Amino acid sequence: MRSRWGAAVALVLWAVVARAQYQQALPGYQYAFPRDHFNHPEYQTEWWYYTGNLKAAGGHRFGFELTFFRQGMNRDAAQGTWSTRDLYFAHLALSDLDGGKFYHTERFNRQGPGIAGASLEQRRVWNGNWQVQWEGDQQQLRGVAEKFAVELTMASRKPPVIQGENGISQKAAGEGHASHYISLTRLLARGSVGLNRKTYSVEGTVWMDHEFSTNSLGAAEVGWDWMGLQLDDNTEVMLYRMRHKDGSADPFSSGTFVDAQGKATHLELQDFSMRPLGETWVSPASGAKYPLAWEVAIPRYGIDMQLGTALKSQELSGRTKYSPSYWEGAVTISGQRDGRPLSGVGYLEMTGYDRPLPLAETVR
Repeated sequence: MRSRWGAAVALVLWAVVARAQYQQALPGYQYAFPRDHFNHPEYQTEWWYYTGNLKAAGGHRFGFELTFFRQGMNRDAAQGTWSTRDLYFAHLALSDLDGGKFYHTERFNRQGPGIAGASLEQRRVWNGNWQVQWEGDQQQLRGVAEKFAVELTMASRKPPVIQGENGISQKAAGEGHASHYISLTRLLARGSVGLNRKTYSVEGTVWMDHEFSTNSLGAAEVGWDWMGLQLDDNTEVMLYRMRHKDGSADPFSSGTFVDAQGKATHLELQDFSMRPLGETWVSPASGAKYPLAWEVAIPRYGIDMQLGTALKSQELSGRTKYSPSYWEGAVTISGQRDGRPLSGVGYLEMTGYDRPLPLAETVR
């Protein structure tokens, strides 16, 4: 799922005016790679999401997030050095899980003279000096901030997963309330984390999501809960729950189970459960109350597991009325599958806990 607008929703009202210029995500889309790893300007909103759990040689644990957003503003605008046809946003965050601190920063740019973009020809997605460069079967990730940095070489151990059915990941009832959604569910990573003038050699696993769509949310949806989980038996799980105003889950909430060989199976809402366990954290910045412990069950695969986090404060707090806060953080997994112990790591995202998402408000 991951209609993760992040900073892009700060300009939602302007973007809604231009929405008719863009294509909707409709069934039957034919994916092709490497083309579909890069830019789709015919759709209004697009993002590339990298999240991962890393460990240093001495055992120190980190989580990280590097995300790139493209928001179409006016598809008919003339191309030029400072055209506002598209705006580009990016978030960079580091969770020092053992140090107990969360660091994050963001940036906004127009494409300009090569300042930001996504290019099949260059095999690159970038915003300033934050970038992911594809080199054959590997990807080079780089995000550098004042106090921290993440630099990784990543290689996918499984083929791309096409989320949803018939080429779309449906978010709500109605034509176009969907996205085209691609995941690389197990990227093995090695590289370095820089923090407060110290460099750690790290390795771990990364999850990549790439979505492109126009107007995917439904009118009744105020937020969502998403999780991408990498289990130690070499399987992966993606689940999302679209939340209605009354707290119920939208019937189009869904997920995917990826087996050890990379085969993906679509999960409908009735195939799984996601239940908060009671542990919460209240953000001093936004006032949002987030559930931090979850129980997840997928009876078809004999899976019963619990999610928790070593760092409660992993919120990216919004700064304006149209930029909502969201919690995006590293989690650990414990439980069982068919009676055998099961463990792993992942990322959990929760939105709409401080106030309804503005994009939902605009489609009422």
